[in-house]
Amino acid sequence: MFDALSSRFAKTFGNLRAKGKISSSDIDSVIEEITSALLEADVAKEVVDLFTERIRTQAIALLPTLQAGSNQAQAIFDVVNSELVKILGSESRRIRFSKNPPTVLMLAGLQGAGKTTLAAKLAKFYKDQGNTPVLVAADLQRPNAVTQLQVLGEQIGVPVFAPEQGNGSGNAVQVARDGIAFARSKVHNMVIVDTAGRLGVDDQLMGEAIAIRDEIKPHEILFVIDAMIGQSAIATARAFEQGVGFDGLVLTKLDGDARGGAALSITEIIKRPIMFVSTGEKIGDFDHFYPDRMASRILGLGDVATLAEKAKKALNPETSAKLEEKFARGDDFTLEDFLEQLEAMANMGSMGKLLSMLPGAASMKKQIENFDENEIVRTKAIVQSMTPHERREVKVLNGSRRARIARGSGRSVSEVNSLVERFSAAQKTMKQMRNGSLPAGMPGGLGQMPISKTPVAHKKKSKSGNPAKRAAEERG
Repeated sequence: MFDALSSRFAKTFGNLRAKGKISSSDIDSVIEEITSALLEADVAKEVVDLFTERIRTQAIALLPTLQAGSNQAQAIFDVVNSELVKILGSESRRIRFSKNPPTVLMLAGLQGAGKTTLAAKLAKFYKDQGNTPVLVAADLQRPNAVTQLQVLGEQIGVPVFAPEQGNGSGNAVQVARDGIAFARSKVHNMVIVDTAGRLGVDDQLMGEAIAIRDEIKPHEILFVIDAMIGQSAIATARAFEQGVGFDGLVLTKLDGDARGGAALSITEIIKRPIMFVSTGEKIGDFDHFYPDRMASRILGLGDVATLAEKAKKALNPETSAKLEEKFARGDDFTLEDFLEQLEAMANMGSMGKLLSMLPGAASMKKQIENFDENEIVRTKAIVQSMTPHERREVKVLNGSRRARIARGSGRSVSEVNSLVERFSAAQKTMKQMRNGSLPAGMPGGLGQMPISKTPVAHKKKSKSGNPAKRAAEERG
């Protein structure tokens, strides 16, 4: 969503770094570029004015303190990063659990914002953390909303309380009240109430939301908003804040190609924190909102922290420990190990999204968009078509074996050859690194550092045949 904005920021600071010594006129030029970029991204003008004025004040005050020869552009960059984090909310806020379960969460928002799918994502998110949520289908207006929630609940293994079919009939307030009683009787520690929306804010929508709120007294009201609707997001949020009220925001469709101004405007204007973000259509495309990580991505620094968290979740600790032991012993990395790593990569989600979290991803937008997500699937098919012996001993893969593997995986022999060649090269590189040397082209200084802790066996010196010399060697 923020690709265009990231590119503008990268270009602006690239030009600033090229200047070396920075003057007040350079600061003015940067402010002008930032202002233009934010307005094009559909950020509210009042937020842009506040943001740029704070940057200008700090940057001008900083100039006299910057020493000649220091990275002055980096100091200005740090000011922008700090202010961007503030605009996004500074600190992440989390759900406050009730001391007397169940904790009741009520979702509110317009129709089309993705509330029902969001309800299932939220339930899955907390279920994975050991909680026992129940979903309450209180959206009785939108056609098939109840059915959709039931299907999603079945997919994630979370019970759905749905006594009414909906489709325009039924009492939503009673469903919400009975849903909490059901959760309490079944000892669930969390209730997520999906409520009805409308195409626009009206008295009927607000009246029903207020009635549900007053009846169930939720511990948290989450306002679900489509990040792609631009400036109207702020007007809608204001209407809900003045009507039913809410404690935090959830931004959906952050994977879209909209300009993203709502995400950069809404916290500063509404004074409510963004608590969660939905970044895709899959149930797992959901997480807490981290202002510092979002600022980092906007400024082109990537989101290495989130990438590391995804890797940690996807990698099996036992598998990782086994690989470390093999490496320490000096055993070869095999295609069986490689297959396990491919499985972990697949569990991490879309490779395009993972690559977008790397620093400088905005400059690789075209390559990331053209990345073939099925490459991992094809590679796995080739490795899975090998016998266990072939995966452990790549050298046995002669022509006939490769032809059989190609037929079994539905790939060409040239693709099998390419995989084997690349794997053999990687295996050789790992062996060189383990022995304390590096392949040609890599920094030589690291080559002197032994990586393995396994003791190196020294070659035994031969003894001299001269009795006098041999006696001297033994005394030495």
